[in-house]
Amino acid sequence: METRRIAVNGVELACVEQGEGPLALLLHGFPETPGMFRHLMPVLAAAGYRAVAPYMRGFAPSQVPPDGSMLVKDLIADANALHEALGGDGDAVIVGHDWGGFTTWGAAALAPERWSKVVVADVPPVRFYERRAAVPEQIHKNSHFSFFQMGVADQLVPANDFGYLDWLWRHWSGSVPGYDPAEDIRAGKEALRGQANLRAGLGLYRQNFPAAEFGTENWEMGRLLAELPTQPTLYLHGGEDPVVDEEILADIVAALPEGSDGVLLPGVGHFPLVEAPEEVNRRILDFLGK
Repeated sequence: METRRIAVNGVELACVEQGEGPLALLLHGFPETPGMFRHLMPVLAAAGYRAVAPYMRGFAPSQVPPDGSMLVKDLIADANALHEALGGDGDAVIVGHDWGGFTTWGAAALAPERWSKVVVADVPPVRFYERRAAVPEQIHKNSHFSFFQMGVADQLVPANDFGYLDWLWRHWSGSVPGYDPAEDIRAGKEALRGQANLRAGLGLYRQNFPAAEFGTENWEMGRLLAELPTQPTLYLHGGEDPVVDEEILADIVAALPEGSDGVLLPGVGHFPLVEAPEEVNRRILDFLGK
């Protein structure tokens, strides 16, 4: 794999790249790195894609945005600008997980001419979050949304070598035998270890889920992500991640355009790309027709 730096929207992003052919842009979430796609990238390269996975703005070694913005609208702009900078065409595909998933929903809907197919893992379209919003288990799973709003999170999250991130990853993960999250957690910590990087990571939640507006008609991110892609879309979700169940998954697929599909992966948590890579890779390649 090759690492390069690309400037888009006034921010320099470090990108991991493998393969040649149509662009496959892979977008990670929090607290993650492009290592989330280490199993998928060689498979896409072998299938004839140029797989590119950027470190999200603010996540080292990418640049912290000079204006501090971690708004989803700017993450979406980064994704579509990378398509341009990397010479992508209408055959490009986009894959996103977690915050990369939110970005993917928005980038695909905003610029459908850039992305032929769309893959999102473990963040459903925002309109489906309210279906389980009042379920206590779901409120508990999403406790980090409110914790990160607090100023004290700047001191508590990095305490004890980012012990909170150790807990958070395992809180979200499934029970797939043979998967050890230690390397993924370590990489996520390194990407956020700098004070400015951590502030950017927490800014994802503070800026996009402001306490006074989140869930109201004034919630900007909700309005921005209201539209769904018009391209065929594959939605993957870990069965132990309670945001989505079989009924909600069926409704998501029904709301997506013709040629779309959805899979609930049993025994898998919030990180299917590393918890069940063989199954995920097979599903993605089948969807892409490879």
